[in-house]
Amino acid sequence: MELLIVHHDAELGRQLVQMVKDYSAHNCDLVHNDAAAVEWARRHSRCRLLLTQLEAEGIDGLVLGGTLSEIFPGLQTAFFPAYSAAKQRLQVAETKVFPEPIDGEGLLRAMARAENATADAPDLFHVVDVLQMCCLSRRGGAVQIVKGTQSGIVYLRDGQIVHAETLATQGQSALLEIVGWASIEFAYDGAVHSPAETITLPWDAALIDAVKQYKQTKTAQQMPTVREV
Repeated sequence: MELLIVHHDAELGRQLVQMVKDYSAHNCDLVHNDAAAVEWARRHSRCRLLLTQLEAEGIDGLVLGGTLSEIFPGLQTAFFPAYSAAKQRLQVAETKVFPEPIDGEGLLRAMARAENATADAPDLFHVVDVLQMCCLSRRGGAVQIVKGTQSGIVYLRDGQIVHAETLATQGQSALLEIVGWASIEFAYDGAVHSPAETITLPWDAALIDAVKQYKQTKTAQQMPTVREV
Protein backbone atom coordinates (compact mmCIF):
# COMPACT_ATOMS: atom_id res chain seq x y z
CA MET A 1 0.00 0.00 0.00
CA GLU A 2 1.23 3.50 -0.87
CA LEU A 3 1.05 5.82 2.12
CA LEU A 4 1.89 9.52 2.47
CA ILE A 5 2.60 11.31 5.76
CA VAL A 6 2.35 15.10 5.88
CA HIS A 7 3.86 16.53 9.06
CA HIS A 8 5.57 19.86 9.75
CA ASP A 9 7.66 18.43 12.61
CA ALA A 10 10.51 16.62 10.84
CA GLU A 11 11.49 14.52 13.88
CA LEU A 12 7.96 13.32 14.64
CA GLY A 13 7.38 12.74 10.95
CA ARG A 14 10.45 10.49 10.77
CA GLN A 15 9.24 8.60 13.84
CA LEU A 16 5.92 7.93 12.12
CA VAL A 17 7.68 6.74 8.98
CA GLN A 18 9.86 4.42 11.07
CA MET A 19 6.77 3.00 12.80
CA VAL A 20 5.22 2.23 9.42
CA LYS A 21 8.42 0.52 8.27
CA ASP A 22 8.82 -1.43 11.51
CA TYR A 23 5.27 -2.77 11.68
CA SER A 24 4.14 -3.04 8.07
CA ALA A 25 5.34 -3.63 4.52
CA HIS A 26 3.75 -0.43 3.19
CA ASN A 27 5.58 2.05 1.01
CA CYS A 28 5.71 5.29 3.00
CA ASP A 29 6.91 8.79 2.14
CA LEU A 30 7.11 11.95 4.26
CA VAL A 31 6.62 15.57 3.19
CA HIS A 32 6.36 18.67 5.35
CA ASN A 33 3.58 20.82 3.81
CA ASP A 34 0.62 20.86 1.45
CA ALA A 35 2.59 22.12 -1.55
CA ALA A 36 5.10 19.28 -1.23
CA ALA A 37 2.23 16.79 -0.88
CA VAL A 38 0.62 17.98 -4.11
CA GLU A 39 3.99 17.81 -5.88
CA TRP A 40 4.44 14.26 -4.52
CA ALA A 41 1.00 13.34 -5.86
CA ARG A 42 1.94 14.53 -9.35
CA ARG A 43 4.87 12.10 -9.37
CA HIS A 44 2.96 9.05 -8.12
CA SER A 45 0.21 6.97 -9.67
CA ARG A 46 -1.18 5.54 -6.43
CA CYS A 47 -1.84 6.57 -2.85
CA ARG A 48 -4.14 4.61 -0.56
CA LEU A 49 -3.76 6.45 2.74
CA LEU A 50 -2.99 10.04 3.68
CA LEU A 51 -1.83 10.70 7.26
CA THR A 52 -1.75 14.45 7.74
CA GLN A 53 -1.64 17.08 10.42
CA LEU A 54 -4.97 18.85 10.65
CA GLU A 55 -3.32 22.25 10.77
CA ALA A 56 0.25 23.52 10.98
CA GLU A 57 2.48 25.95 9.12
CA GLY A 58 1.84 25.28 5.43
CA ILE A 59 -0.69 22.53 6.20
CA ASP A 60 -4.48 22.49 6.12
CA GLY A 61 -5.35 18.83 6.34
CA LEU A 62 -9.02 19.26 5.45
CA VAL A 63 -8.17 21.08 2.23
CA LEU A 64 -5.32 18.72 1.41
CA GLY A 65 -7.48 15.65 1.91
CA GLY A 66 -10.02 17.00 -0.57
CA THR A 67 -7.33 17.91 -3.09
CA LEU A 68 -5.59 14.54 -3.02
CA SER A 69 -8.85 12.60 -3.10
CA GLU A 70 -9.49 14.13 -6.51
CA ILE A 71 -6.12 12.82 -7.68
CA PHE A 72 -6.35 9.39 -6.00
CA PRO A 73 -9.88 7.89 -6.10
CA GLY A 74 -10.61 5.84 -2.99
CA LEU A 75 -8.02 7.70 -0.89
CA GLN A 76 -8.47 7.16 2.85
CA THR A 77 -7.45 9.93 5.28
CA ALA A 78 -6.49 10.21 8.93
CA PHE A 79 -5.68 13.36 10.87
CA PHE A 80 -3.19 14.45 13.52
CA PRO A 81 -4.85 17.44 15.27
CA ALA A 82 -2.92 19.99 17.34
CA TYR A 83 -4.82 19.45 20.61
CA SER A 84 -3.85 16.75 23.11
CA ALA A 85 -5.65 13.45 23.54
CA ALA A 86 -6.54 14.47 27.12
CA LYS A 87 -8.88 17.17 25.78
CA GLN A 88 -11.14 14.69 23.99
CA ARG A 89 -14.52 14.21 25.67
CA LEU A 90 -15.70 11.28 23.57
CA GLN A 91 -13.81 8.20 22.46
CA VAL A 92 -14.68 6.60 19.14
CA ALA A 93 -13.91 3.03 18.14
CA GLU A 94 -12.03 2.71 14.83
CA THR A 95 -11.06 6.37 14.99
CA LYS A 96 -9.22 8.18 12.20
CA VAL A 97 -8.25 11.13 14.42
CA PHE A 98 -4.99 10.83 16.38
CA PRO A 99 -4.05 13.66 18.77
CA GLU A 100 -0.80 13.47 20.71
CA PRO A 101 0.34 11.27 22.30
CA ILE A 102 -0.47 9.31 19.17
CA ASP A 103 -2.07 5.92 19.78
CA GLY A 104 0.33 3.78 17.73
CA GLU A 105 -1.78 0.63 17.92
CA GLY A 106 -4.88 2.53 16.89
CA LEU A 107 -2.99 4.09 13.98
CA LEU A 108 -1.79 0.69 12.81
CA ARG A 109 -5.38 -0.57 12.94
CA ALA A 110 -6.50 2.40 10.83
CA MET A 111 -3.77 1.56 8.33
CA ALA A 112 -4.99 -2.04 8.17
CA ARG A 113 -8.57 -0.92 7.55
CA ALA A 114 -7.39 1.34 4.72
CA GLU A 115 -5.42 -1.51 3.20
CA ASN A 116 -8.43 -3.86 3.34
CA ALA A 117 -10.92 -1.33 1.95
CA THR A 118 -12.06 -1.77 -1.64
CA ALA A 119 -10.52 0.50 -4.26
CA ASP A 120 -13.70 2.58 -4.56
CA ALA A 121 -14.56 2.68 -0.84
CA PRO A 122 -15.71 6.10 0.45
CA ASP A 123 -13.52 7.90 3.00
CA LEU A 124 -15.76 7.36 6.03
CA PHE A 125 -15.40 8.97 9.47
CA HIS A 126 -17.50 8.65 12.58
CA VAL A 127 -19.58 11.83 12.80
CA VAL A 128 -18.66 12.35 16.47
CA ASP A 129 -14.96 12.16 15.57
CA VAL A 130 -15.38 14.86 12.93
CA LEU A 131 -17.40 17.25 15.07
CA GLN A 132 -15.20 16.81 18.16
CA MET A 133 -12.09 17.40 16.03
CA CYS A 134 -13.50 20.59 14.52
CA CYS A 135 -14.68 21.90 17.89
CA LEU A 136 -11.44 21.20 19.73
CA SER A 137 -9.59 22.87 16.84
CA ARG A 138 -11.82 25.93 17.38
CA ARG A 139 -13.07 25.87 13.81
CA GLY A 140 -15.80 28.10 12.47
CA GLY A 141 -17.91 27.60 9.37
CA ALA A 142 -19.96 24.61 8.32
CA VAL A 143 -19.50 20.85 8.21
CA GLN A 144 -21.61 19.20 5.53
CA ILE A 145 -22.39 15.61 6.48
CA VAL A 146 -23.65 12.91 4.13
CA LYS A 147 -24.90 9.41 4.91
CA GLY A 148 -26.21 7.71 1.77
CA THR A 149 -29.25 9.73 0.69
CA GLN A 150 -29.33 11.66 3.97
CA SER A 151 -27.54 14.96 4.43
CA GLY A 152 -27.18 17.62 7.08
CA ILE A 153 -25.10 20.63 8.06
CA VAL A 154 -23.57 21.50 11.42
CA TYR A 155 -22.55 25.13 11.85
CA LEU A 156 -19.64 26.13 14.08
CA ARG A 157 -18.48 29.38 15.60
CA ASP A 158 -15.07 29.49 17.30
CA GLY A 159 -15.31 25.80 18.13
CA GLN A 160 -18.92 25.87 19.36
CA ILE A 161 -21.82 24.08 17.67
CA VAL A 162 -24.40 26.83 17.15
CA HIS A 163 -26.86 25.30 14.68
CA ALA A 164 -27.65 22.04 12.88
CA GLU A 165 -30.00 21.24 10.01
CA THR A 166 -31.28 18.14 8.26
CA LEU A 167 -34.06 17.78 5.73
CA ALA A 168 -36.45 16.97 8.57
CA THR A 169 -35.47 19.20 11.47
CA GLN A 170 -33.20 21.84 13.00
CA GLY A 171 -31.31 22.55 16.21
CA GLN A 172 -30.53 19.89 18.82
CA SER A 173 -33.04 17.52 17.19
CA ALA A 174 -31.07 17.74 13.95
CA LEU A 175 -27.82 17.12 15.81
CA LEU A 176 -29.40 14.02 17.39
CA GLU A 177 -30.43 12.77 13.94
CA ILE A 178 -26.95 13.41 12.50
CA VAL A 179 -25.18 11.66 15.39
CA GLY A 180 -27.30 8.59 14.68
CA TRP A 181 -25.80 8.29 11.20
CA ALA A 182 -22.45 7.18 12.71
CA SER A 183 -20.15 6.56 9.70
CA ILE A 184 -20.36 9.46 7.28
CA GLU A 185 -18.61 11.42 4.55
CA PHE A 186 -18.02 15.11 5.21
CA ALA A 187 -16.84 18.37 3.71
CA TYR A 188 -15.77 21.50 5.57
CA ASP A 189 -16.21 25.13 4.51
CA GLY A 190 -14.76 27.72 6.86
CA ALA A 191 -16.31 30.65 5.01
CA VAL A 192 -19.96 29.75 5.66
CA HIS A 193 -21.84 31.50 8.47
CA SER A 194 -24.72 30.04 10.45
CA PRO A 195 -28.17 31.29 9.45
CA ALA A 196 -29.42 30.88 13.04
CA GLU A 197 -28.33 30.03 16.56
CA THR A 198 -30.46 27.16 17.84
CA ILE A 199 -27.91 25.33 20.01
CA THR A 200 -26.61 27.17 23.07
CA LEU A 201 -25.05 24.31 25.04
CA PRO A 202 -21.25 24.06 25.04
CA TRP A 203 -20.11 21.87 22.15
CA ASP A 204 -19.22 18.90 24.36
CA ALA A 205 -22.51 19.02 26.27
CA ALA A 206 -24.46 19.23 23.00
CA LEU A 207 -22.62 16.24 21.54
CA ILE A 208 -22.77 14.14 24.71
CA ASP A 209 -26.49 14.83 25.06
CA ALA A 210 -27.10 13.82 21.44
CA VAL A 211 -25.09 10.59 21.88
CA LYS A 212 -26.98 9.72 25.09
CA GLN A 213 -30.37 10.36 23.50
CA TYR A 214 -29.43 8.30 20.47
CA LYS A 215 -28.33 5.37 22.63
CA GLN A 216 -31.54 5.57 24.70
CA THR A 217 -33.68 5.63 21.57
CA LYS A 218 -31.80 2.73 20.01
CA THR A 219 -32.14 0.66 23.20
CA ALA A 220 -35.88 1.40 23.40
CA GLN A 221 -36.38 0.36 19.78
CA GLN A 222 -34.69 -2.98 20.44
CA MET A 223 -36.90 -3.79 23.43
CA PRO A 224 -39.99 -6.00 22.92
CA THR A 225 -43.28 -4.14 22.69
CA VAL A 226 -45.13 -4.00 26.00
CA ARG A 227 -48.87 -3.39 26.07
CA GLU A 228 -51.49 -3.15 28.78
CA VAL A 229 -53.87 -6.09 29.33
